[in-house]
Amino acid sequence: MIRLALLLSLIAGPALADRDDHDRARRALEAGEVLPLSEILAAVEAAQPGRVIEVELERDDGRWVYELELVAPDGRILEIEIDAATADILDIDREEADD
Repeated sequence: MIRLALLLSLIAGPALADRDDHDRARRALEAGEVLPLSEILAAVEAAQPGRVIEVELERDDGRWVYELELVAPDGRILEIEIDAATADILDIDREEADD
């Protein structure tokens, strides 16, 4: 019985973490601490066209930061950090290819 409980907790753990992240992001949006993702995506598209493949919202040095990974039209993978409250682009990093 203990093994079953342990197995269930291991399976449910990542899902609960995702739910906590979602709730935290929703509360930040409702509190006006972050802009809606649609505004962030529009700012990114204006600065660097491409297809977004991953989005994360994190606290960094006391502020909310969106981290986006996208594929540029030329195939490069870029990681873009954006201030979640202002949509200002903080950093654009090009991922180096594995040779």
